Amino acid sequence: MRSIRAAAVGAVTVSLALAASACGGGSSSGGGSNDSPKTLTYWASNQGASIAVDKKVLQPELDKFEKQTGIKVKLEVVPWSDLLNRILTATTSGQGPDVLNIGNTWSASLQATGALLPWDAKNFAKIDGKERFVDSALGSTGAEGKDPAAVPLYSMAYALYYNKEIFADAGITKPPATWDELIADGKKIKAKGKSPLGAEGSNLSENIHHVFVFAKQHGADFFTPDGKADFTSDGVVTAVKQYVDLMAKDKVIPTGDAEYAQNQSVSDFAKGKQAMLLWQSASANLKSQGMSESSYGIAPVPVQSGTPGTGTQINSMVAGINLAVFKNTDNLDGATKFVKFMTSDAEQKILNTAYSSIPPVKAAQGEAAFNSPSNSVLKDTLAKSAAALPQVADESQFETAVGTAVKDLFADVAAGRAVTTESVKAKLEKAQQQMPAK
Repeated sequence: MRSIRAAAVGAVTVSLALAASACGGGSSSGGGSNDSPKTLTYWASNQGASIAVDKKVLQPELDKFEKQTGIKVKLEVVPWSDLLNRILTATTSGQGPDVLNIGNTWSASLQATGALLPWDAKNFAKIDGKERFVDSALGSTGAEGKDPAAVPLYSMAYALYYNKEIFADAGITKPPATWDELIADGKKIKAKGKSPLGAEGSNLSENIHHVFVFAKQHGADFFTPDGKADFTSDGVVTAVKQYVDLMAKDKVIPTGDAEYAQNQSVSDFAKGKQAMLLWQSASANLKSQGMSESSYGIAPVPVQSGTPGTGTQINSMVAGINLAVFKNTDNLDGATKFVKFMTSDAEQKILNTAYSSIPPVKAAQGEAAFNSPSNSVLKDTLAKSAAALPQVADESQFETAVGTAVKDLFADVAAGRAVTTESVKAKLEKAQQQMPAK
């Protein structure tokens, strides 16, 4: 999912069984219609540095769509802190937008509600075919073996952003390739009076993304192959502790970051207050905050040893945004046309350039604009060393339960309480108890 988001909190544990009996969208018929062929409502996720930035990016494109089709699109940019709760409310109430952005990790959870339009072969044909999209992006559009619940819109990957001047001042000549190297570099940076690494300790989704990667690096998963929660295995406990220990034991993340949830760590990096940032496709965000591309470098996220790759060398989740249609929209044809427009080669170039993301559409991804040195790191990561979060119905509950456990562990560190293997396991056991019974 997009890194700009704050954690989705609150009623994400709303029963998906209840939601499955309802459909979102504008039509009360539940089956979709073309009762309102001249208008669409679009919930866009907050991708830029602010909602105002998103409106500035999107409105000219929506005006273009209206000129081409005669369909007016009413835009609402929804903060990440509200988006999942609002979508779940819409699936139960039947009152929602026609088209919406969803974090790609939510695809299977929202698919299980039955509220989203399935993208079968017939619907994909209306937007020029499924084969236009890269496989890694399609892998995060819904449960395996089912028609996708959404279409890829923006693709992203995590990278390590580092301040060149701070590194040079500390005598560091290259970015760290392993976590041990990062910790060693952190000590040199602290000796020069700078913060080594930023984090969003109260952002549930950021927590999930990082501990997922650490778990992969320890050969562990949060779910069994048949989709059951498995949060307390030795590998998962070790992974969560290693991430929290970057603050607790290694002291490379400042304790104040335990309270961060609204991209404060990105601002700290942009202002030169910290040396490193682990973030998704951050270039546009940093530029909007006045940081020039020449002042920082981009490298792969560290691994335990060696170089990024498959298996235990995974160093990013497959991040991204998907575009979905509520099944009972009252402008079904218009919604389909809008998805086709937003995923067209031309729009993919415009939108992904604006957000420094990678187009999930093959033809657009090949454009010269996406072959910069920074983008090459992201594209290489997506192609070789990124893994999709589990596409299971309980994924959104997993993000809330485990993300909160990690948040609470960071809070313990900030309050001076010890974080031990036992305390980590206890938090994860509590998180597992919050998951739906199987």
